[in-house]
Amino acid sequence: MAQVAVVGGGWAGLSAALALKEAGADFLLLEATFRLGGKVRTLRQGGFLVEGGPDASVRYKKEVLELAQAFGLEPIGTLPQKPSALILRRGKAHPLPEGLLQVVPGDLRALAKTPLLSFPGKLRALLDLLLPRGSKEDEALREFVERRLGPEVFAALVAPLAGGIYGGEPDVLSMRAAFPQLWGLERTHRSLLLGAMRERRKRGSREGGGLFFSFPEGLSALTQRMAEALGERVLLATPLLFLEPQRGRYRLHTPKGTLEAEAVVLATPAPQAAGLLRPFLPEATALLNGIPHAPAATVSLAFPEELPLEGHGLLVAAGEGYRVRGFTWTHRKWPHRAPEGFSLVRAYLSGEAARLSEAALARLALEDLRRFLGQEVRPSHTYVFRFPEGMPSYRVGHLERVERLEMALLKAPGLFLAGNYLTGVGLPEVVGSGRSAAERALAYLALAPTP
Repeated sequence: MAQVAVVGGGWAGLSAALALKEAGADFLLLEATFRLGGKVRTLRQGGFLVEGGPDASVRYKKEVLELAQAFGLEPIGTLPQKPSALILRRGKAHPLPEGLLQVVPGDLRALAKTPLLSFPGKLRALLDLLLPRGSKEDEALREFVERRLGPEVFAALVAPLAGGIYGGEPDVLSMRAAFPQLWGLERTHRSLLLGAMRERRKRGSREGGGLFFSFPEGLSALTQRMAEALGERVLLATPLLFLEPQRGRYRLHTPKGTLEAEAVVLATPAPQAAGLLRPFLPEATALLNGIPHAPAATVSLAFPEELPLEGHGLLVAAGEGYRVRGFTWTHRKWPHRAPEGFSLVRAYLSGEAARLSEAALARLALEDLRRFLGQEVRPSHTYVFRFPEGMPSYRVGHLERVERLEMALLKAPGLFLAGNYLTGVGLPEVVGSGRSAAERALAYLALAPTP
């Protein structure tokens, strides 16, 4: 019998298992598939390095950086490009304004110069400098941005950026849950623009090396280091079929047999966690099933030529007639991701388009790229990655849902959740979620009576 069973071998589960190992706890990690890493998938083939899922973490959140440093992994930053990225709106690709803080402007001069906004749209955005604070407990992203900066800023700038992060429908995202820093800026500074400018100055003085980072061998290099550290405590190809609470312990039924543990960390996607909890925690099951998820897919296209591209990539505003939400020019964003003279382009899709077959996704991505370039390019290699659960959508009231979920779990002492559907979808939040669940499991073991 293990003290703690961790279910799920993505970065949340791996981080939880590492925290348990550091504390000297007896644990096992169960992963349903033959690979670890969850949505982090790196493929090296034919001189190309392809990221199927996320391609970066951020420097201003330290969880991933600290984990990498513990394993001796040196981060690499993005290649310098001017402009950093483009937004396609009304048939034209415009540079992304400099000085953004997450999805809102943090540089008034860049805001004044951007061709993405009309003159009236810019004047409306500047009205934010005079507006009072809002009074709501939570607010949808669209409502918040249009109240502070106007509808044009939302449509031209915020919606494409937020859609690239969360997929799905950016209009209805909860400010408190999805963008807590921006929500806090209004509370602290009153003006969103002034707050963003001040926060950017603070952040810029603290950090170097750019906003995003990865590793020379891709993000899966960290997955590999975590797996090596955990060693034989990881059981691959071991799906959890049924979770059974029994007299202060948990029985975990797998195709390979039944295991017992004093505590369990469920680090699976929310739909799988809901299925495991259904027999004995109906309230928690309902709360988990109430978290919307948008399916997602990426298509990486390799070309034996240097394509005429600018920046790190392209975001597509709504109403342009594209099925792709955005492109990353991978060979321009990261060093050594394609052979010399080749191009590597990654398309991102979400929602109903992401449910298509791999062949259909590849065709759709190529069609949209050809349309943008205005030329008939032909890829030498195509790599398609599909994520049926995709990304959780933090709707208004999400944080209250998470609080109710934690209360519902009190009926099953020793059971803890981790994952990107709780308090953040980024890799730092996922790592932090796993470590937090492990710490709570350790605290429970210290207080729990001996059966």
